Amino acid sequence: MQVPELEFPCDYPIKVIGDSSVDFAAVIGAIVVEHVQGFDPTTIVEQASRNGNFVSLRIKFRAESRIQLDTLHKALIDSGRVKMVI
Repeated sequence: MQVPELEFPCDYPIKVIGDSSVDFAAVIGAIVVEHVQGFDPTTIVEQASRNGNFVSLRIKFRAESRIQLDTLHKALIDSGRVKMVI
Protein backbone atom coordinates (compact mmCIF):
# COMPACT_ATOMS: atom_id res chain seq x y z
CA MET A 1 0.00 0.00 0.00
CA GLN A 2 1.41 3.37 -0.98
CA VAL A 3 1.26 6.17 1.59
CA PRO A 4 -0.06 9.43 0.13
CA GLU A 5 2.52 12.20 -0.08
CA LEU A 6 2.09 15.05 2.38
CA GLU A 7 1.39 18.55 1.13
CA PHE A 8 3.59 21.09 2.88
CA PRO A 9 3.26 23.11 4.98
CA CYS A 10 0.98 20.99 7.16
CA ASP A 11 0.16 20.36 10.80
CA TYR A 12 2.12 17.28 11.84
CA PRO A 13 1.71 15.25 15.05
CA ILE A 14 4.36 12.89 16.39
CA LYS A 15 4.71 10.76 19.50
CA VAL A 16 8.17 10.35 21.02
CA ILE A 17 8.74 7.50 23.48
CA GLY A 18 11.71 7.19 25.80
CA ASP A 19 12.85 6.15 29.25
CA SER A 20 11.19 8.06 32.06
CA SER A 21 13.43 10.83 33.38
CA VAL A 22 12.97 14.29 34.86
CA ASP A 23 14.47 16.08 31.85
CA PHE A 24 13.16 13.95 28.95
CA ALA A 25 10.52 16.46 27.79
CA ALA A 26 12.97 19.37 28.06
CA VAL A 27 15.66 17.58 26.04
CA ILE A 28 13.20 16.53 23.33
CA GLY A 29 11.59 19.97 23.30
CA ALA A 30 15.01 21.58 22.74
CA ILE A 31 15.64 19.29 19.77
CA VAL A 32 12.28 20.15 18.22
CA VAL A 33 12.92 23.88 18.76
CA GLU A 34 16.17 23.52 16.76
CA HIS A 35 14.30 22.07 13.78
CA VAL A 36 10.89 23.77 13.89
CA GLN A 37 10.75 27.54 13.69
CA GLY A 38 8.36 29.00 16.26
CA PHE A 39 7.76 25.74 18.12
CA ASP A 40 6.55 26.24 21.70
CA PRO A 41 7.84 23.40 23.92
CA THR A 42 5.16 24.16 26.53
CA THR A 43 2.65 22.55 24.12
CA ILE A 44 4.21 19.09 24.59
CA VAL A 45 1.82 16.65 26.27
CA GLU A 46 3.60 14.14 28.50
CA GLN A 47 2.18 10.79 29.63
CA ALA A 48 3.92 8.21 31.80
CA SER A 49 3.52 4.50 31.13
CA ARG A 50 1.49 2.40 33.53
CA ASN A 51 4.59 1.22 35.40
CA GLY A 52 6.36 4.57 35.11
CA ASN A 53 9.35 3.15 33.22
CA PHE A 54 8.65 5.02 29.98
CA VAL A 55 7.17 8.33 28.95
CA SER A 56 5.46 9.34 25.73
CA LEU A 57 5.40 12.89 24.44
CA ARG A 58 2.71 14.08 22.04
CA ILE A 59 4.09 16.89 19.91
CA LYS A 60 2.26 18.86 17.22
CA PHE A 61 3.97 21.35 14.94
CA ARG A 62 3.81 22.96 11.52
CA ALA A 63 5.96 20.89 9.15
CA GLU A 64 7.53 22.77 6.25
CA SER A 65 9.11 19.94 4.23
CA ARG A 66 9.96 16.23 4.07
CA ILE A 67 13.62 17.15 4.60
CA GLN A 68 12.69 18.93 7.85
CA LEU A 69 10.79 15.86 9.07
CA ASP A 70 13.62 13.49 8.17
CA THR A 71 16.22 15.73 9.83
CA LEU A 72 14.11 16.06 12.99
CA HIS A 73 13.54 12.30 13.17
CA LYS A 74 17.27 11.64 12.83
CA ALA A 75 18.11 14.21 15.52
CA LEU A 76 15.60 12.66 17.91
CA ILE A 77 16.97 9.14 17.39
CA ASP A 78 20.60 10.34 17.51
CA SER A 79 19.96 11.92 20.92
CA GLY A 80 20.25 8.46 22.47
CA ARG A 81 17.21 9.24 24.63
CA VAL A 82 14.45 8.12 22.25
CA LYS A 83 13.20 4.55 21.95
CA MET A 84 10.66 5.24 19.21
CA VAL A 85 9.14 8.05 17.12
CA ILE A 86 5.63 7.43 15.81
